[in-house]
This record gives sequence, C-alpha cells and structure tokens, in this order.
Amino acid sequence: MSFTMNLYYTGEGDNAQKFAQEMEERGIADQIRQQPGNLKYEYFQPLDDPHTILLIDTWESQEALDADHDSPMMAELTKLREKYNLHMRAERFVLEELPDKDNKFLRK
Repeated sequence: MSFTMNLYYTGEGDNAQKFAQEMEERGIADQIRQQPGNLKYEYFQPLDDPHTILLIDTWESQEALDADHDSPMMAELTKLREKYNLHMRAERFVLEELPDKDNKFLRK
C-alpha cells in the first residue's frame, strides 16, 4: 500500500530553503526520485512560515522507503541537514481514492 510522508524541515533564516536548493542542485533529490518505489519527491514553501520547507515524499511500500534509507544518498542528505542545522517533524498518510461525493468538488 502506498503512503506519503510530509517532512517539515525548519531552521534559522533561510537555511531550509538553502537545504532544498542544494538537494536539487547536487542532484540528490533526482537520485531519490529515481529510486525504485518512489512516486513523488517535491519541496514546497509554506506561505506563512519562511523558515520551513515541506517535502512531500510518496512511496509504493515501506520496503521501498527502507531501501532508500539504506542508500548512499541518505548519508549525503543527513550531512546537508547537519550543515544547515535543520530540525524535522514528520506526518504519514496512507493514500486512498476519493469517494465520488468528494470528487464532485474538484475542478479538473
């Protein structure tokens, strides 16, 4: 069963933004996107919190995420988190199809 992790990276000043930029510029984010089982890996900036970056990270299975955690990219990611002195919090969501009664409110 696929699931999504919302990871909130928070730091002083623009450290969270610099972290996400470096993840993209060094290609680490793209390497994670290419991992078997990764369905989505995207950074966002909350409008009301300039010190936080939100990562939406979706995986096909826990096994796929576990394999990613064991990959060399995780060591690079950890070093960057330390470099920018970031703190994290996480939320986990199981994906399911929207019921028809909810779908009717979406403009597609």
